[in-house]
Amino acid sequence: MPPGGGGPMKDCEYSQISTHSSSPMESPHKKKKIAARRKWEVFPGRNKFFCNGRIMMARQTGVFYLTLVLILVTSGLFFAFDCPYLAVKITPAIPAVAGILFFFVMGTLLRTSFSDPGVLPRATPDEAADLERQIDIANGTSSGGYRPPPRTKEVIINGQTVKLKYCFTCKIFRPPRASHCSLCDNCVERFDHHCPWVGNCVGKRNYRFFYMFILSLSFLTVFIFAFVLTHVILRSQQTGFLNALKDSPASVLEAVVCFFSVWSIVGLSGFHTYLISSNQTTNEDIKGSWSNKRGKENYNPYSYGNIFTNCCVALCGPVSPSLIDRRGYIQPDTPQPAAPSNGITMYGATQSQSDMCDQDQCIQSTKFVLQAAATPLLQSEPSLTSDELHLSGKPGLGTPCASLTLGPPTPPASMPNLTEAALADVIPRKDEHMGHQFLTPDEAPSPPRLLAAGSPLAHSRTMHVLGLASQDSLHEDSVRGLVKLSSV
Repeated sequence: MPPGGGGPMKDCEYSQISTHSSSPMESPHKKKKIAARRKWEVFPGRNKFFCNGRIMMARQTGVFYLTLVLILVTSGLFFAFDCPYLAVKITPAIPAVAGILFFFVMGTLLRTSFSDPGVLPRATPDEAADLERQIDIANGTSSGGYRPPPRTKEVIINGQTVKLKYCFTCKIFRPPRASHCSLCDNCVERFDHHCPWVGNCVGKRNYRFFYMFILSLSFLTVFIFAFVLTHVILRSQQTGFLNALKDSPASVLEAVVCFFSVWSIVGLSGFHTYLISSNQTTNEDIKGSWSNKRGKENYNPYSYGNIFTNCCVALCGPVSPSLIDRRGYIQPDTPQPAAPSNGITMYGATQSQSDMCDQDQCIQSTKFVLQAAATPLLQSEPSLTSDELHLSGKPGLGTPCASLTLGPPTPPASMPNLTEAALADVIPRKDEHMGHQFLTPDEAPSPPRLLAAGSPLAHSRTMHVLGLASQDSLHEDSVRGLVKLSSV
């Protein structure tokens, strides 16, 4: 190193841009991973979900727990106090049959309560907008016109005209036999009714399990009630009626519960047996939508005309899949890929669609580097005057230079070079002049490990002193050099 060159060069340091405090420069793998959410967590209806969306129920489940308590307590008392005596005195088949009926009742009850009854998904914003556009065209109003409140469509099913009503909550035209449940706030396909005893709506996907539940519960209630009376009669023959009641008080409680519930349960089972045989729903029967007689004008278009066929379709047909996909993951909005502009090459860019987000970050990072690096160049003023840089025997910077011509920028290699020894006497220190030094693209700071060892640029200790007339052209060259460096 030439003597006297260490002092001034120590003060001439590059100001590096911090890449750790700005968000555009952060590495993608350092960001916190956001856990994916499932669709049941943002479900718009008034439902409760358990077991990560596997169980779906209505919010009002108090009566459902009462149903569970009545079934469990009554059956438990029967198995504990009546079955041992009846198994010895009559036959061991009594507790076995009661056990089969009990498990069938509990299985169908839980299947009805915990399943999707056939909820229809709500329209997305794009689908709702397209449907509104179709309604505008159908009503003859292009924009802002008055729409009549009843929005309906008519379809023909087996020769019968069926109206499809528009749901203002779900933003869809409901399919035939579908209705909106006010308690669950959902449109349910083939809606039958909302049953608080099972804590859920009864629709297309769980109606068969609901019917099996009330039918099996009717058999279980009649079975328990009959054999409780048998137990009391057999004991009364041995010890008397009052002593029999004292010896088995649980039988009295079972008989009371079964007596007051058997009528409603058996009656409900008979009513739904009639509905299944005629292929109707509770909602349609209450409204009087169809007539059972085929010759009338409002005949039921959904009936097959045969009781056996109607029962097979309702109880033995395939179960349709759920339409809401409550356990599916919410897909984030895919950003539109941004095309590179002004010929800037994206840092680390690939053509894979999975790396599109990384490309967007690289574009923002490159723009950030260029803005931060070009700002001092645009706002800088010359810190050296012609008097300070005037050398003996050589023309000053303020005098006309014969070798400087207008037109395209002069390559940096054609500029005169000054050694460190000369610069030590001419260039003032950093604390005396706070102006910015203009560097050529070849002398611009390079990223770490970008230059190979032994490169002439890596060991260069020279610096070009430029004239005032060439600052604009050098500024353009410097920006181009920074663009090249940032695109490496």
